[in-house]
Amino acid sequence: MNEDFPRFRAAAVQAAPVFLDRDATLEKALALVAETGRGGAQVVVFPEVYLPGYPYWNRLENVFRTTGYYTELLQNSVRVPGPETERLAEAARRAGVYLLIGINERVAETVGTLYNTNLLFSPEGELLLRHRKLMPTYAEKLTWGFGDGSSLRVVDTPLGKLGTLICGENANPLYRYALLAQGEQVHLTNYPSLPGGDPGGYDIGEEIRLRSANHSFEGKVFTVTASAVIDESVIARVADTEEKRVAMSGPQASFTGVFAPGGRLMTEPLTPGEEGIIYADCDLEAQVGPKLRHDIVGQYQRPDVVALLLDREPRSPLVEVGPSFQQEAMEDEESATAESNGHTGASTVDDGSGALRADETR
Repeated sequence: MNEDFPRFRAAAVQAAPVFLDRDATLEKALALVAETGRGGAQVVVFPEVYLPGYPYWNRLENVFRTTGYYTELLQNSVRVPGPETERLAEAARRAGVYLLIGINERVAETVGTLYNTNLLFSPEGELLLRHRKLMPTYAEKLTWGFGDGSSLRVVDTPLGKLGTLICGENANPLYRYALLAQGEQVHLTNYPSLPGGDPGGYDIGEEIRLRSANHSFEGKVFTVTASAVIDESVIARVADTEEKRVAMSGPQASFTGVFAPGGRLMTEPLTPGEEGIIYADCDLEAQVGPKLRHDIVGQYQRPDVVALLLDREPRSPLVEVGPSFQQEAMEDEESATAESNGHTGASTVDDGSGALRADETR
């Protein structure tokens, strides 16, 4: 392998989850990871929130009638770390791949908020990145909370610098530029599939193609894109009326493919609604020529005129101020020591070393 310009095989998995069944979906994912490893892949991308699926009910139902769906999703979501992440890490290690997979993430602080999260595992089984979608799109805000800038970063690997965004994040040029400015070379991204009967008339498949090609064109990077599949398990679970069944049926809108630096599609796209895996052989030397023409984070950028501010501060519902518990414990110990010394005729003296020594009083 050329150390300056690595070559690798990328795989994009287009598949349906076993809807709202975390354990069954995990088993399916593990089998697919193993298959990509046998196919020679070194970088593998799964769809958005593959475990255990996308909250389609938000597009179909009055929000006040969706609590049951949300509760089921909560119970089938993934804690990080947890048993599911351990098994995914082991699958990546066994297959020898960098594995990107979308999950519904459950957190310890609350049961009222989940996160749309991408996890990136290394071929050694290490969790390299947990990226939470910064801004859920439209009705998705009924299910997912907001991520923060702490995970808007690239991961430096022997195959190049890997970055990820989720679905509509790719429509935001500032998010994409933040990754490119860190040297992103391979962009890993994922999406759901939307039903052809959706009354909104939104062709997400065409938008995915445009966004992926555009990022490869502007950033001169490889883009590996994976979308989900809506199968009968989804329709049977959320379409409890004829109107909803019509909305969830028909040709699906999605796109799965790999784009080269400059925006050329390298693969034959999979038919929306059909499961499969596509592979593409990538050579990072392909970045050089396009970068010489328009390097928007190098010689074609004017940071003295236009610059981007990235706030990496993690956001928490609780911000603690004042002495920490450790400091309080130290103060309590010092107080107890002082009281004890008062009875023995000794005093405590700070010798400047950060420790206390006892001196006999004369």
